[in-house]
Amino acid sequence: MNYRKAIDYLNSFINYERKKRFAYNEFRLKRVKRILKLLGDPHEGIKAIHIAGTKGKGSTAVFISSILRVAGFKIGLYTSPHLHDFRERIKVNGRSINKKDLVSLTRHLKGVIDRYINKNKDLPTFFEVYTILAFCYFRLKRIDLMVIEAGLGGRLDATNVIKPLVCVITPISYEHMDKLGRTLSKISQEKAGIIKRGTIVISATQPKTVLDVIKETARKKRARLYIVGKDILFETNKINAEYQLFTVQGIFARYCRLKTFLLGKHQLINAASGIGTVEALRFYNININSSAIKKGINKARWAGRMEKVSERPLIILDGAQNKASALALKSAIQTIFNYKRLILVLGIFRDKDIKGICSELERISDRIILTQTAHPRAASVAYLKRFISNGKVVHTRENLRDAIELALRKAKNEDLILVTGSLFTVGEARAIIKASKDV
Repeated sequence: MNYRKAIDYLNSFINYERKKRFAYNEFRLKRVKRILKLLGDPHEGIKAIHIAGTKGKGSTAVFISSILRVAGFKIGLYTSPHLHDFRERIKVNGRSINKKDLVSLTRHLKGVIDRYINKNKDLPTFFEVYTILAFCYFRLKRIDLMVIEAGLGGRLDATNVIKPLVCVITPISYEHMDKLGRTLSKISQEKAGIIKRGTIVISATQPKTVLDVIKETARKKRARLYIVGKDILFETNKINAEYQLFTVQGIFARYCRLKTFLLGKHQLINAASGIGTVEALRFYNININSSAIKKGINKARWAGRMEKVSERPLIILDGAQNKASALALKSAIQTIFNYKRLILVLGIFRDKDIKGICSELERISDRIILTQTAHPRAASVAYLKRFISNGKVVHTRENLRDAIELALRKAKNEDLILVTGSLFTVGEARAIIKASKDV
């Protein structure tokens, strides 16, 4: 098996990230557990941190892994989705899984999974197979700790086979309502499904409805709960277009003048959650000193999240994909950057809260360019246009490359171009912009 054949094999499994409609109950934790058992349960025996939520999962995971790496630990990081290459989802100490190891592990997995399928007539999904591959890779690399981001939901997510030291719940808002539930309470129950008996739980700032669910779940599971905004506090010291300075009062200590290059108040919530998480490891005799926390926060990088890729005109890429994240993005743009006009390049998936996203972002936009990515879930420009108010200057382009070229033609040096709507939009935009700079 070569690299191309390994990719073809992995891609042969149904990928719900690319399907417009599917039933949430098609996910099967039993299936994942059975395949892992055939592989010798590679996920067991590795200390883990598990993260679920709606917004900020990846950023929180990156803050945590960055701190732990600075502290001297060998860290496995599993996140989704990716921006350019699906190997980005599986990293050890910041480096994506290499092609040689991916081929070797896939060859081994194929034999086990094929036998499982033949015996049980039960097909795993792409995400399930890739999650299993991540656990196998982390065992192969003999990591000290793995930081695992849940994919969809939490309770039935393939990652929920682990027994973590700390469970982290990032901000929860409306998403995937056709699968997780129509109310914040039901969505929260699915996310809080990662909480295990006797563990420690760190929750970001949450709406009361969400917090009530998390508190009740923690009580039933006899898990110790710490909440950002109550048990873990933060304050902003300085913010500009390059970085933020802030202070966190954690569970055990106060950390002053921390510096992060991830922008927006929402990233301070993620950073506070990450600091609380590594502090909580002290209950397991894993002590992270304040110097590692400070350096880890400073070193954390996460592409596609309020990412500046050009100065004149200013081009910002962000993966906001629901109303709450669009609101956070709007607030950050208005607070941090100075510009004359804002040109919005917007591409959203059909199954997202298009109305909510548009209602927030059109308010700060002087010109709007609607587009769509090559992703099968992308909404058409004609469909997107229904959600833009009359009176707004709207252009439509059928592909992202043309949309970015139009934005650059319309923009003056003092303007800001904002490309957003999904991480897939951002990933495609990053590739287009990078290619144009390399020419």
